[in-house]
Amino acid sequence: MALQKGKTAELEIIDLAFGGMGIAKPDGFPVFVDRTIPGDKIIAKITKKKKNYAEGVVVNLIEPSSMRQEAPCAYADHCGGCRWQALPYAEQLKYKRQHVIDSLEHIGLLNGVLVKETTPSKQIFEFRNKMEFSCSPKRWLTIEELANPEIKKDFGLGLHVPGTFDKVIDIEKCLIQPDTGNQILSDIRQYIKDSGVPAYNLKTHEGFWRFVMLRSSTAFGSWMVNIITKQENNSLLIPLANQLMGKYPSITSVVNNITGRKASVSTGEYEKVVAGENHIREKIGEFTFEISANSFFQTNTKGAETLYSLVSDYADLSGNEHVIDLYSGTGTIPIWLSKDAGHVTGIEIIESAVADAKKNAALNQIKNCTFHVGDIKDVMPAILSGSDKKCDVMIIDPPRAGMHKDVVKQVNSIAPDRIVYVSCNPATLARDAAMLKSTYRVVEVQPVDMFPHTFHIESVALLEALR
Repeated sequence: MALQKGKTAELEIIDLAFGGMGIAKPDGFPVFVDRTIPGDKIIAKITKKKKNYAEGVVVNLIEPSSMRQEAPCAYADHCGGCRWQALPYAEQLKYKRQHVIDSLEHIGLLNGVLVKETTPSKQIFEFRNKMEFSCSPKRWLTIEELANPEIKKDFGLGLHVPGTFDKVIDIEKCLIQPDTGNQILSDIRQYIKDSGVPAYNLKTHEGFWRFVMLRSSTAFGSWMVNIITKQENNSLLIPLANQLMGKYPSITSVVNNITGRKASVSTGEYEKVVAGENHIREKIGEFTFEISANSFFQTNTKGAETLYSLVSDYADLSGNEHVIDLYSGTGTIPIWLSKDAGHVTGIEIIESAVADAKKNAALNQIKNCTFHVGDIKDVMPAILSGSDKKCDVMIIDPPRAGMHKDVVKQVNSIAPDRIVYVSCNPATLARDAAMLKSTYRVVEVQPVDMFPHTFHIESVALLEALR
């Protein structure tokens, strides 16, 4: 089949790629098409043509896959979030596991590794404890809405359409956050409209309202509302906070992050508490955590408990070990392991995260965790200096980019008995495991689904030292 950019082609989708796109292979040539699932027969317009692959968009669904189901979300065909809603959840879990296997084999060249069946999320809707919605002075419209002169083409508060940086879908109901969040979002939308103050425009960099971030506590049922604006304006924010807290007793915190930066980033240059506290509390297992507006915390609370329980199982601690967590963040994993370890040392480069970790350790009366701020390559030698210092078990939970090669060298030289590697990216898990294979073997990998209806997959790998 001769594929040409800008032309259409009839394709049959036969697989799903890591990244979520469907794959067709006419005459063996890979064509990636978003929002398709295996078994779909489509007419696609080719939007990109390269030497080794092409990309396309669906023009017409000729024959839907036998697996295809009706997506429950009204925005599923346009939103950049949950693109796999048309795929039954049991099938999602199978493809996620396969993506882990494929990454290990094709990227890490690690064959025969035991990859277990994906552990499902306990909830597949209303599971996210944090959602970030963007404000736009000109919302994205469907073709039908564009043709309707009665539809207002004004302010939008919601999620971005892929490929657009300044337009958002005006989301009335997001199914992956608790429904109280949708009610709060609706009230904030109306308040912003009634204020007469414009939303921030990413092209002109004028306007006031930028983002609305909602956090919720699964354990305590409380909510934080974080309004991100270009400037301070108490005359706008205080009445909004009073209105929300008066209507929703579960809202215990309203904060305002302020940023004049041009980048579309929701973290403020500084933060003010408008009403209530500067944090909410969440509980995982027996431990309580204080979460501020810009703290990192796993967005699927019940999934986090599943994940950390698996880390604990793989760490297999007897009560005497020294555990080092290389990317300890706000201290959730060290605190979780503290009851079974002799001592847990966390290393984290973000100073505010280390401050949160220390605060959370004190909140839980944890005495055997210490946290260090700095670059791993600089901090770890100091921690292990002295003949009596060693690392028995290492926890590695890196960002999506994985470990720096210098850190890999350090890990190989320290050679703890066991490594528990927590991955949010199968590709970098495979690459890092390959770099460690002279010293370690991968015993097994357990995928854990924290993000239903997306291609994202967490994995926990157990690595044992070759002795």
